[in-house]
Amino acid sequence: MTTVAPDTDVRRHELAEFLRSRRERITPEQVGLPRGRRRRTPGLRREEVAQLSAVGVTWYTWLEQAREIQVSQQVLDSLARALLLDASERTHLFALAGSPDPTPHAPCPTVTPALRALLDQLGPVPAVVQNSRYDILAYNATYGRLLCDMDRVRPEDRNCMWLAFTNEEWRATVVDRAEVNRVMAAKFRASMAEHLAEPAWKTLLARLEAASPEFREVWARHEVVGQGGRSKYLRNPLVGLLHLEHTNLWLGPAAGSRLITYTPLDPETRERLERLERVASAAPVLAGRS
Repeated sequence: MTTVAPDTDVRRHELAEFLRSRRERITPEQVGLPRGRRRRTPGLRREEVAQLSAVGVTWYTWLEQAREIQVSQQVLDSLARALLLDASERTHLFALAGSPDPTPHAPCPTVTPALRALLDQLGPVPAVVQNSRYDILAYNATYGRLLCDMDRVRPEDRNCMWLAFTNEEWRATVVDRAEVNRVMAAKFRASMAEHLAEPAWKTLLARLEAASPEFREVWARHEVVGQGGRSKYLRNPLVGLLHLEHTNLWLGPAAGSRLITYTPLDPETRERLERLERVASAAPVLAGRS
């Protein structure tokens, strides 16, 4: 006879593993703590997370040990901030704890006011902040009109994988679409290796497989490609052909969020990006823009 663990037991253990994985990815420097000379633990220590969250060390340790304890919304909110969770990770944290999020649309802590200011100052160079799942967390005016009218995309659909395989405006802009999408899928597979059990990743994968025959075909190849910059051509409907260099600037561990810029590779592209920025800046600022 097979015994199935109660749902609450499974969720407690998933919560423990999730907290541990998020703690281990953050460096002390990211949260303003000294590294010290005798650090053996990858990322933060348990006592450091407890300190940042204003909770007891023993209590937090019990959480990572999957003990049967109650967690308040206030404590979950503090943990989400201390662990620098993005919007999807925060949702996952509250779901595992079986608690409604009191501020489900709170700004992502990865995107600080200083980073939002930097995005704007990079114009006319298109710039965007993404996490490893390709969720679009923030972007400047030029990026908002680079591949599609991002302001008009529903927040839950602001994901580069989803847009690359389902959004016709985005797809029409990419010149070598088949090759670009093949490489994107390979990068997504490489990133997903560390997140196979996480609901947000599995949900996105299921959506893509259900919505796009093209995605199903390239996903079945099991190709893997590491993250890296490359040049690409985009045919923007507002300003014409653009030749750009795609560059990643990591904001933390290589599996975390990154700032991506699209630098012009010739004078014509630079001039066209300047025109695109003027057009985009004249439009009303909607949710999502920096």
